Formats: sequence, structure tokens, C-alpha cells
Amino acid sequence: MISQFFVLSQRGDSIVFRDYRGDVPKGSAEIFFRKVKFWKEDGGEEAPPVFNVDGVNYFHVKVVGLLFVATSRTNLSPSLVLELLQRIARVIKDYLGVLNEDSLRKNFVLVYELLDEVIDFGYVQTTSTEILKSYIFNEPIMVDAGRLPPLGPAAMFMQGTKRMPGTAITKSVVANEPGGRKREEIFVDIIEKISITFSSSGYILTSEIDGTIQMKSYLTGNPEIRLALNEDLSIGRAGGRSVYDYGGSAGSGAVILDDCNFHESVHLDSFDVDRTLTLVPPDGEFPVMNYRITQEFKPPFRINTLIEEAGSLKAEVILKIRAEFPSDITANTILVQMPLPTYTSRVSFELEPGAVGQTTDFKESNKRLEWSLKKVLGGSDHTLRAKLTFSQESHGNITKEAGPVSMTFTIPMYNPSRLQVKYLQIAKKSKAYNPYRWVRYVTQANSYVARI
Repeated sequence: MISQFFVLSQRGDSIVFRDYRGDVPKGSAEIFFRKVKFWKEDGGEEAPPVFNVDGVNYFHVKVVGLLFVATSRTNLSPSLVLELLQRIARVIKDYLGVLNEDSLRKNFVLVYELLDEVIDFGYVQTTSTEILKSYIFNEPIMVDAGRLPPLGPAAMFMQGTKRMPGTAITKSVVANEPGGRKREEIFVDIIEKISITFSSSGYILTSEIDGTIQMKSYLTGNPEIRLALNEDLSIGRAGGRSVYDYGGSAGSGAVILDDCNFHESVHLDSFDVDRTLTLVPPDGEFPVMNYRITQEFKPPFRINTLIEEAGSLKAEVILKIRAEFPSDITANTILVQMPLPTYTSRVSFELEPGAVGQTTDFKESNKRLEWSLKKVLGGSDHTLRAKLTFSQESHGNITKEAGPVSMTFTIPMYNPSRLQVKYLQIAKKSKAYNPYRWVRYVTQANSYVARI
């Protein structure tokens, strides 16, 4: 059972606070924020999603810069509460269209009404946007999506050759367009988070893809939808071949999923035959399918690192990244980080000639080198040289005291698994009914690490 639920801004301001049971002190929000901000236990940089302070369990997730927190004095399942917090954030986003501090403050009455229906005396009732529509009567006050920070090409949706900005999805599922009309649209996201570990010689040690097919429907009447995936899709592996004979080939080029699960609204009657999912999408955003792949795949980036000693108190680091994806694709918001020896006192950087949109920094507090690239074209190479100055002589191998190198990035309209939405068919009410269908592919780095 949940004792309290609250949402904090990045500054620690309490935006939403609901006390369900009265068995946790009122100052819990301040206690939580101080603990998270000054987390020093076990040498960690960030507080774990679950921790205990004075007999109170704190659970939290960060969503678009906001902290969604639940407290309890009972021994709850951490995964259950963390999933609940994610679902609460999703429900609020469905109703408000945009989830940020401004939208929460303008719609606090609606948000409290939602919380009272989702949780009753600490017990969860429902997190379904569709069911909540029968009990929620306040109308959302819309926040202008044009004032949101630009998300770049990663926010683009595609329909054939047409492009649409990702801000199109920042609409409330209960609010109509100006003039009372409602635009019939459905959005599908194929989001893949990849985890790769490279050896010092550049070989792949571990690789994994955590993927999800996310859907958000603005269709009236909840028509039936058919979502077709790759015909050569296989599920489960044994010795490199499919465990279950779903009609897919385990040969080269096939998409092989280790495992997957589906939303409760998905019907799998024809999935075994032609890899088609049939569903009646509920209102709001929901995951149609989650999947995991551990089969080797081509990494989007290669990282090469070289450290050379240049005397007793100096060394030089050469970082090189190569984009292994096609030249018509662009990666955004790339950040390369590398821990340096603790006795590093100063770092000077040298970028390649003509470098645009690249910044470098040396975080002296945690002795970390940071290299930021605004965008990287497929097939291109980029190099950074960093000259290190030490406060004392190194008495060991510098490569053992530096690294590993890690990367974060976003690559729109690209997915390494090759999982594709072949077509999105909507049961038509009439010949004139032809809603818009938008599909977006996004690849993100979950853990992208290269050893030195």
C-alpha cells in the first residue's frame, strides 16, 4: 500500500502532493530530495530508485526531469511501485498532452482528481486512461506545444515521404482540436535501447536490445487495428535456430527475438501465420509489444581509445568514434564520457579542424572527460585529442586507472534489430474514413561502453 505520492521539480519544489494514509511525516518530500541531492553512500553518483530512511521506503522514477515519488512503511515489491509511478506519469501525460512543470501547475485540479481515482487509501484502483474517462470531469488546460524545447529530427514521425514533428503527439486524448473537431490520427513508436560492451581491442563482449512498440491512438470509436511485422520474425533461440516454429526463418537477415510480451488488448490469432497483431487500441499511450534481443547485431558506433604517456606528469588521450550506420541517417545529442586518473589536475583539448557543434569539458569534481557532439552523419569519423597534466607521478599503468569510455546518443529512423512495421491497417467505418498513420523508429544508448 502507498502512504504518499508526490511530484518534485528539479529544484526540489513540491508540485503535487497527496497523503493517503497519514503514517509518514509531512516533511518526507524535503527528506527525500535532500537524500537524493547529496547521495554519497557507496560512492554512488545517483541515488538508487529505492531506498529507506528512518523506516520509510522511498520509491522514485525520473520522467522528463520530474521526480515521481511514492513512500510506504510496508514491505512492498519495488518493481510494482516503480511500474505504478511510470503508469501514473503516462496517465497524466495522456490527459494533459504535455508532461512538464508548467502543465502540472496549470492542471493541478485535474491531476488531483486523477490521483484520487487511481489510488484509494493507498491501494491502486486502475491506471487505465480509458476507464478513468468515465470518472474524470475536469477539462485539461492545454499548454502550447510550440513553447516546448525542440527535440530535433528524433521527434519526426513518418508517413511515406511525409514528415511530421513529434510535438503532434503532445495532445490530450480527451481534448478536441480548436473548433470542436477531432483529427483522426494514430502514432506508433519503435524504440530500441541498446547495450554493448567492447573489449580493449574493439571486439564486442556483450550486446543486447531492449525494444518496445509504443502506440498512442486518437481514433474515435476505437476501431480494430492490424499491425503487421516482419514475416521472417522468429521467437526464441536454441543453437542459433528458432525454438518455436512460428513460420519464421532463422537464417541470415531474419529478426530473432529472445522473448517478448504483448499488451492485454492484443489478439495473437493470426500472429503464428503471418506475424500480424490485431488489437482494439485503448485511449492513451500504451506498449503494444516489448521484446529483447541478444543475438549479435551491427553496432551503430565504433569507439577507439589510445592513451600515450608523454613524460612523468603528462599523457595524451586520443578518442575516435566512427558512425557505422548509413550516410542518410543522422545521430543526435551524442555524449562521450571517460573517467580519468584521480590525480589529473588539468586537461587541454584539441578538436579536428573544421569541427562544428562539438564541445569539450573536464569535470574536475569527479575527474571525468566529456565530449559532446550535436549531430553525427552516418559513415563519418570524429577524433578528439586530450592532453592530461598530473599532480603526481603515475606509479602504475595509466590505462588501468582511466576509463572505460561510455556513450549516449539518439538515432532517429534507425533500428539495429531490423524489426519493421510493414503496414498499419485500420478497420474502416466508411470509404471516407482514412485516418493519419504515423510511424517513428528511434535507437537510444542504454549502456554503450568500451574498455581501454
